[in-house]
Amino acid sequence: MYKKYTLDNGLRIVTEHIPHVKSISIGLWIKAGSRNEDESNNGVSHFIEHMLFKGTENRSAKDIAEEIDGIGGQINAFTSKECTCYYAKVLDEHYELVLDVLADMFFKSKLDSLEIDKERSVIIEEISMYEDSPEDLAHDLLSQTIYSGNTLGLPILGTQKTLENIDKKSMKDYMENYYTPDNTVIAIAGNFEEKSLLQAIEKRFANWESQPHRSKQASEIKLNFEEKVKKKEIEQVHLCLGFQGTSLDSKNLYPLLVFNNILGGSMSSRLFQNIREEKGLAYSIYSYPSIYTDSGFLAIYAGMNPQQYSVVSELISQELSNLREKGLTETEFRKSKEQLKGNYILGLESTSGRMSSMGKSELLLGKIYSPKEVVDRINRIEIKNVLQVIEDSIGTNNICSATVRK
Repeated sequence: MYKKYTLDNGLRIVTEHIPHVKSISIGLWIKAGSRNEDESNNGVSHFIEHMLFKGTENRSAKDIAEEIDGIGGQINAFTSKECTCYYAKVLDEHYELVLDVLADMFFKSKLDSLEIDKERSVIIEEISMYEDSPEDLAHDLLSQTIYSGNTLGLPILGTQKTLENIDKKSMKDYMENYYTPDNTVIAIAGNFEEKSLLQAIEKRFANWESQPHRSKQASEIKLNFEEKVKKKEIEQVHLCLGFQGTSLDSKNLYPLLVFNNILGGSMSSRLFQNIREEKGLAYSIYSYPSIYTDSGFLAIYAGMNPQQYSVVSELISQELSNLREKGLTETEFRKSKEQLKGNYILGLESTSGRMSSMGKSELLLGKIYSPKEVVDRINRIEIKNVLQVIEDSIGTNNICSATVRK
């Protein structure tokens, strides 16, 4: 059962007590990601995420790592288009230490200029690593193309040029704007005593000064259906195709996920079975949805020998035509719904999975759907709902193409 509390400063706390486990997962979620940036500070969200691990007034970077390692725990963070999350998983008896470390990172990080310069080099190496991964490049190129002109298209890591603009002042300015209690959710799942947990959170976060964050006004999102090619000295052709998708709280979300499973979201999907298993034309071929609070797209990826590019492209086109013209079978539909339910429920078996589901939902939607509500929504999907999603996504000639090749 989920519970929600809001401190006087606007900080939201969402919890789920799971008494039969020995772990506890804690996440601090901030509604700030690369879509909150612009061309001048692109990459600052991710840069700050790195810097909060580089030492505080009370702990060195090594101290942070050793304290969590010393209790057999895990601590990490990630940045996405719409949020940043700092999270840890430990034995339930150590939750106060985790809260102490996370609060220290949040409020007492040094953001030392020498460490900023050092970490800038680390992130540039991270960008170079992506440059050496043409599959990742193709995904990024698709996102940048389909959201051209909108900050959703900005790369999460930034670029070498934009990283040079980021210093201690720009980080502090960004944090003052977005790292505010009303823009943050603390999500906790696992074994805990409720009163003690809330007291421990209040002790560390109740004095966090409340100030409304100044969110950038979201511009109207219009998907761009264009073709982009990036040349690299590589052996394969890496192709990404993008189609109209849906947003995070749309009634079409779960029908789209059912369709994705059928199209290319699993080993039994049409694209995988036809192009890889039956014809052996590609090692990696799959589809996936990219879903945001107010937008989204459905993508297909394939990596292949240049000599097979035309054949694979034609087979993808044929499969899309078959889905448009003939729809899907009742067997495919039922199997995909069961697959969706199974994947969702299995993902909730860990405290970290439950914490992540709660935190993201509360942060981005302002509400949490219980597992029963989600399963009920999946069960209510009818085949006509999926057919409508097929019509909306691949039923037109609106296709965005991003290719990385020689």
